Amino acid sequence: MNEIVDIQPENEDEVYELSKRDVSAAVAAVEAGERALLVELMEPMHAADIADLLEQISSTDRRALIALYGVEFDGDILSELDESIREEVIGALQPDVLAEAVRELESDDIVDLLEDLEAPQQEAIFEALDDADERVARQAMAYPEESAGRLMQREVVAAPEHWTVGQAIDFMRKSEELPEQFYHVVMVDPRMHPVGNVTLGRIMGAPRAQPLCELKEDIFQIIPVEQDEEDVAYAFKQYHLISAPVVDGEGRLVGMITIDDAMVVLDDEHEEDILRLAGVTEGSLTDRVINTTKRRFPWLAVNLVTAVLASLVIAQFDVVIRDFVALAILMPIVASMGGNAGTQSLTVAVRAIATKDLTSANVWRVIRREALVGLVNGAIFAVVMGLVCLLWFSSATLGWVIAVAMVVNLVVAGLAGTMIPVLLEKAGVDPALASGAFVTTVTDVVGFFAFLGLAAWVLV
Repeated sequence: MNEIVDIQPENEDEVYELSKRDVSAAVAAVEAGERALLVELMEPMHAADIADLLEQISSTDRRALIALYGVEFDGDILSELDESIREEVIGALQPDVLAEAVRELESDDIVDLLEDLEAPQQEAIFEALDDADERVARQAMAYPEESAGRLMQREVVAAPEHWTVGQAIDFMRKSEELPEQFYHVVMVDPRMHPVGNVTLGRIMGAPRAQPLCELKEDIFQIIPVEQDEEDVAYAFKQYHLISAPVVDGEGRLVGMITIDDAMVVLDDEHEEDILRLAGVTEGSLTDRVINTTKRRFPWLAVNLVTAVLASLVIAQFDVVIRDFVALAILMPIVASMGGNAGTQSLTVAVRAIATKDLTSANVWRVIRREALVGLVNGAIFAVVMGLVCLLWFSSATLGWVIAVAMVVNLVVAGLAGTMIPVLLEKAGVDPALASGAFVTTVTDVVGFFAFLGLAAWVLV
């Protein structure tokens, strides 16, 4: 029988952190069928830690753990799970356990859960909800994907604009359906149009007789229900919002977006941009080999085509390379330096486009700056490589050739790394996804052509 290790934090006030030992202990408890010990082991864990645990173990152990853990399964665990195994976990839960887990979630978390599921799994979630929650969830799913309507929570604390602080406090104390977390009371006019926000801190610090309208915040942003979630996240970041009301086409209050949801969107966008710059799409360590292969194959194929183009350029100078072997030794340096410089400019440009810092108003200034940076760096490294060639191959001419090629390629790299993402963005193509292949092609082709072309002209 496997040894079962009982792990508990020595100080219950300490922040719990999932470790390899915790995972081993949980798996051992599952294999031994010790439900009481499994519950004891997982009791101090946050929902995110339990989700991590489920992601780190095998599919067989995962299903066994879910079956043994039973009714202790918390709805927040579903929200924290990686999308790649979420359907599997939902399918492994008993209907009554799933129903109880889902009922604990707020409306925005339920919608987030539904978005990543196939139709049969979505229906299982709908069936687990109360009638009112199901109606709210179906309405939210009717909004466009990646819109504010999908991101918002329906639970909102709203108060008429003529209320006093005391009336608002009494209302909140008597209400049985307050959101689990909220930061503002939204003031509305008689037509349910939001007219201002009042923070809970200002309400609690004001006299009961003071009108709410005298406490409203100076910064107040209203989010249309169909606005893209990227624009929503940008507004939160730009204006330092904590929460913002969401309105329908007629301007009526229909929900609220809070900063935690906006930050999740920003994190997802940043992660997506990083992955796309590497030519891959979103994936997980738990994905199957075939799925990962299918996602990466297209951009490897594109890279192969660009490599062939660079090779065709090299092939035009095969006679020169045969006569001057030093060229074959040195030409990867020119291409590599150009590729790295292009990637640096590309990364800055893509990030600036995503944060809306790079616009039509400043694009030419940025392009000029990147070209000058390439010129300065190119000149510095041209001197370095010129001296290297002189010492290595005792050839001042070869040093001059690689120096000029280095300057040309680094200037072109700066221009391409900035202009290509801008042009792709204007053409409606995601610059993070497609820019890398184009920039690499440009720097390789220009680098090889400049170096070998100059060599053919000067040395032959």
